[in-house]
Amino acid sequence: MPTVEVLNVEGERVGELELSAEVFAAEVNKNLLFAVVKNLQAARRRGTASTKTRSEVRGGGRKPWRQKGTGRARHGSIRSPIWVGGGATFGPKPRSYRYRLPKKVRRAAMRAALSAKLNKKRLLVLDTLKMDVPRTREIVDMLEKLQAGGTVLLVTGGPDQNVYRSGRNIPGVTTAVAHQINVLDLLSHETLILTKEAVARIEEVFADERSA
Repeated sequence: MPTVEVLNVEGERVGELELSAEVFAAEVNKNLLFAVVKNLQAARRRGTASTKTRSEVRGGGRKPWRQKGTGRARHGSIRSPIWVGGGATFGPKPRSYRYRLPKKVRRAAMRAALSAKLNKKRLLVLDTLKMDVPRTREIVDMLEKLQAGGTVLLVTGGPDQNVYRSGRNIPGVTTAVAHQINVLDLLSHETLILTKEAVARIEEVFADERSA
Protein backbone atom coordinates (compact mmCIF):
# COMPACT_ATOMS: atom_id res chain seq x y z
CA MET A 1 0.00 0.00 0.00
CA PRO A 2 1.29 3.51 -0.77
CA THR A 3 1.93 5.74 2.23
CA VAL A 4 2.04 9.49 2.57
CA GLU A 5 3.09 11.90 5.29
CA VAL A 6 0.34 13.61 7.27
CA LEU A 7 1.03 17.29 7.94
CA ASN A 8 -0.58 19.91 10.12
CA VAL A 9 -1.37 23.48 9.05
CA GLU A 10 2.11 24.53 10.23
CA GLY A 11 3.69 22.18 7.68
CA GLU A 12 4.98 19.83 10.39
CA ARG A 13 4.87 16.04 10.03
CA VAL A 14 2.41 14.58 12.53
CA GLY A 15 2.08 11.05 11.23
CA GLU A 16 1.80 8.72 8.28
CA LEU A 17 -1.24 7.49 6.38
CA GLU A 18 -1.66 4.32 4.35
CA LEU A 19 -3.59 4.96 1.16
CA SER A 20 -5.75 2.51 -0.73
CA ALA A 21 -3.75 0.88 -3.53
CA GLU A 22 -6.93 0.59 -5.63
CA VAL A 23 -7.33 4.37 -5.62
CA PHE A 24 -3.83 5.83 -5.30
CA ALA A 25 -1.73 3.18 -7.03
CA ALA A 26 -3.80 2.61 -10.15
CA GLU A 27 -2.48 2.53 -13.70
CA VAL A 28 -2.20 6.04 -15.18
CA ASN A 29 -3.90 5.61 -18.54
CA LYS A 30 -3.45 8.86 -20.49
CA ASN A 31 -6.00 7.90 -23.14
CA LEU A 32 -8.59 7.36 -20.42
CA LEU A 33 -7.79 10.72 -18.83
CA PHE A 34 -8.07 12.47 -22.20
CA ALA A 35 -11.48 10.90 -22.87
CA VAL A 36 -12.87 12.04 -19.52
CA VAL A 37 -11.40 15.55 -19.74
CA LYS A 38 -12.88 15.95 -23.21
CA ASN A 39 -16.25 14.79 -21.86
CA LEU A 40 -16.15 17.27 -18.97
CA GLN A 41 -15.15 20.16 -21.22
CA ALA A 42 -17.93 19.31 -23.67
CA ALA A 43 -20.46 19.40 -20.83
CA ARG A 44 -19.27 22.91 -19.89
CA ARG A 45 -19.79 24.33 -23.39
CA ARG A 46 -22.68 26.74 -23.41
CA GLY A 47 -23.87 25.75 -26.87
CA THR A 48 -25.54 29.13 -27.50
CA ALA A 49 -24.09 29.81 -30.97
CA SER A 50 -26.95 30.56 -33.36
CA THR A 51 -27.38 31.70 -36.96
CA LYS A 52 -30.47 32.70 -38.92
CA THR A 53 -31.84 30.68 -41.80
CA ARG A 54 -33.34 32.40 -44.86
CA SER A 55 -36.79 32.26 -43.24
CA GLU A 56 -35.52 34.12 -40.13
CA VAL A 57 -33.62 36.96 -41.83
CA ARG A 58 -35.56 40.20 -42.03
CA GLY A 59 -36.70 41.28 -45.50
CA GLY A 60 -36.60 39.46 -48.82
CA GLY A 61 -40.34 39.04 -49.16
CA ARG A 62 -40.50 40.46 -52.70
CA LYS A 63 -39.00 38.79 -55.75
CA PRO A 64 -36.03 41.00 -56.70
CA TRP A 65 -36.84 40.96 -60.45
CA ARG A 66 -39.04 39.08 -62.82
CA GLN A 67 -38.26 35.49 -63.67
CA LYS A 68 -37.46 35.94 -67.37
CA GLY A 69 -36.29 38.56 -69.77
CA THR A 70 -33.68 40.43 -67.73
CA GLY A 71 -30.64 38.39 -68.72
CA ARG A 72 -29.85 37.85 -65.06
CA ALA A 73 -30.05 34.66 -63.05
CA ARG A 74 -33.44 33.87 -61.55
CA HIS A 75 -33.88 34.66 -57.87
CA GLY A 76 -36.83 34.50 -55.54
CA SER A 77 -35.48 36.37 -52.51
CA ILE A 78 -32.55 38.62 -51.60
CA ARG A 79 -32.30 36.66 -48.36
CA SER A 80 -31.26 33.46 -50.11
CA PRO A 81 -28.05 31.98 -48.62
CA ILE A 82 -26.10 32.84 -51.79
CA TRP A 83 -26.77 36.56 -51.31
CA VAL A 84 -24.75 38.85 -49.05
CA GLY A 85 -26.92 39.43 -45.99
CA GLY A 86 -28.88 36.29 -46.66
CA GLY A 87 -29.53 33.38 -44.34
CA ALA A 88 -26.92 30.82 -43.33
CA THR A 89 -26.94 27.31 -44.72
CA PHE A 90 -26.53 24.61 -42.06
CA GLY A 91 -25.28 27.18 -39.54
CA PRO A 92 -25.06 26.45 -35.80
CA LYS A 93 -28.17 26.42 -33.64
CA PRO A 94 -28.39 26.26 -29.83
CA ARG A 95 -27.59 22.73 -28.71
CA SER A 96 -26.15 20.70 -25.86
CA TYR A 97 -22.69 19.21 -26.31
CA ARG A 98 -23.14 16.80 -23.40
CA TYR A 99 -22.64 13.09 -23.86
CA ARG A 100 -22.34 10.28 -21.35
CA LEU A 101 -19.34 8.11 -20.62
CA PRO A 102 -19.67 4.76 -18.83
CA LYS A 103 -19.49 5.01 -15.05
CA LYS A 104 -16.61 2.54 -15.02
CA VAL A 105 -14.59 4.81 -17.31
CA ARG A 106 -15.20 7.90 -15.16
CA ARG A 107 -14.20 6.10 -11.97
CA ALA A 108 -11.10 4.57 -13.52
CA ALA A 109 -10.02 8.02 -14.73
CA MET A 110 -10.43 9.44 -11.21
CA ARG A 111 -8.18 6.71 -9.83
CA ALA A 112 -5.63 7.40 -12.55
CA ALA A 113 -5.64 11.16 -11.83
CA LEU A 114 -5.24 10.64 -8.08
CA SER A 115 -2.44 8.12 -8.65
CA ALA A 116 -0.67 10.54 -11.00
CA LYS A 117 -0.68 13.23 -8.29
CA LEU A 118 0.83 10.80 -5.79
CA ASN A 119 3.44 9.57 -8.29
CA LYS A 120 4.57 13.14 -8.98
CA LYS A 121 4.68 13.93 -5.25
CA ARG A 122 2.08 16.65 -5.72
CA LEU A 123 -0.34 15.18 -3.17
CA LEU A 124 -0.35 16.52 0.39
CA VAL A 125 -2.49 15.25 3.26
CA LEU A 126 -3.55 17.48 6.15
CA ASP A 127 -4.39 16.10 9.55
CA THR A 128 -7.29 18.52 9.88
CA LEU A 129 -8.40 21.92 8.63
CA LYS A 130 -10.78 23.84 10.88
CA MET A 131 -11.45 27.57 10.83
CA ASP A 132 -13.64 29.41 13.29
CA VAL A 133 -14.06 32.41 10.99
CA PRO A 134 -13.15 33.07 7.35
CA ARG A 135 -9.63 34.45 7.14
CA THR A 136 -7.73 34.48 3.84
CA ARG A 137 -4.41 35.20 5.56
CA GLU A 138 -4.56 31.86 7.38
CA ILE A 139 -4.90 29.91 4.12
CA VAL A 140 -2.08 31.91 2.50
CA ASP A 141 0.21 31.26 5.49
CA MET A 142 -0.69 27.56 5.50
CA LEU A 143 0.14 27.17 1.80
CA GLU A 144 3.49 28.89 2.32
CA LYS A 145 4.36 26.57 5.22
CA LEU A 146 3.30 23.54 3.17
CA GLN A 147 5.43 24.84 0.26
CA ALA A 148 2.47 24.27 -2.05
CA GLY A 149 3.57 26.20 -5.10
CA GLY A 150 1.62 26.88 -8.27
CA THR A 151 -2.10 26.27 -8.54
CA VAL A 152 -3.67 24.42 -5.61
CA LEU A 153 -6.81 22.32 -5.23
CA LEU A 154 -7.76 22.23 -1.54
CA VAL A 155 -10.27 19.48 -0.76
CA THR A 156 -12.19 19.04 2.49
CA GLY A 157 -14.27 16.06 3.55
CA GLY A 158 -17.50 18.02 3.80
CA PRO A 159 -18.82 21.53 3.10
CA ASP A 160 -16.97 24.20 5.09
CA GLN A 161 -18.04 27.76 4.39
CA ASN A 162 -15.15 29.24 6.38
CA VAL A 163 -12.56 27.40 4.29
CA TYR A 164 -14.42 28.24 1.07
CA ARG A 165 -14.65 31.94 1.87
CA SER A 166 -11.03 32.07 2.99
CA GLY A 167 -9.69 30.52 -0.20
CA ARG A 168 -11.92 31.93 -2.92
CA ASN A 169 -10.01 35.24 -3.25
CA ILE A 170 -6.56 33.65 -3.58
CA PRO A 171 -5.38 33.49 -7.20
CA GLY A 172 -4.68 29.93 -8.33
CA VAL A 173 -6.38 28.34 -5.32
CA THR A 174 -9.62 26.37 -5.61
CA THR A 175 -11.50 24.86 -2.68
CA ALA A 176 -13.74 21.86 -3.15
CA VAL A 177 -15.58 19.10 -1.30
CA ALA A 178 -14.45 15.48 -1.69
CA HIS A 179 -17.62 14.29 -3.43
CA GLN A 180 -17.52 17.17 -5.96
CA ILE A 181 -14.01 16.86 -7.42
CA ASN A 182 -13.48 15.56 -10.93
CA VAL A 183 -10.62 14.62 -13.24
CA LEU A 184 -10.47 18.07 -14.86
CA ASP A 185 -10.08 19.73 -11.44
CA LEU A 186 -7.28 17.35 -10.50
CA LEU A 187 -5.32 17.77 -13.72
CA SER A 188 -5.73 21.54 -13.97
CA HIS A 189 -4.10 22.17 -10.56
CA GLU A 190 -0.44 21.48 -9.83
CA THR A 191 -0.85 20.56 -6.17
CA LEU A 192 -3.63 18.55 -4.53
CA ILE A 193 -4.19 19.01 -0.79
CA LEU A 194 -6.57 16.60 0.93
CA THR A 195 -7.64 16.45 4.54
CA LYS A 196 -7.66 13.00 6.16
CA GLU A 197 -11.45 13.18 6.12
CA ALA A 198 -11.39 13.88 2.38
CA VAL A 199 -9.09 10.89 1.78
CA ALA A 200 -11.52 8.66 3.67
CA ARG A 201 -14.47 9.95 1.63
CA ILE A 202 -12.63 9.44 -1.68
CA GLU A 203 -11.53 5.92 -0.77
CA GLU A 204 -15.05 5.07 0.36
CA VAL A 205 -16.37 5.89 -3.09
CA PHE A 206 -13.57 4.69 -5.36
CA ALA A 207 -11.78 1.87 -3.53
CA ASP A 208 -14.44 -0.79 -4.08
CA GLU A 209 -14.17 -2.03 -7.68
CA ARG A 210 -17.64 -3.56 -7.48
CA SER A 211 -19.13 -0.06 -7.11
CA ALA A 212 -17.75 0.80 -10.56
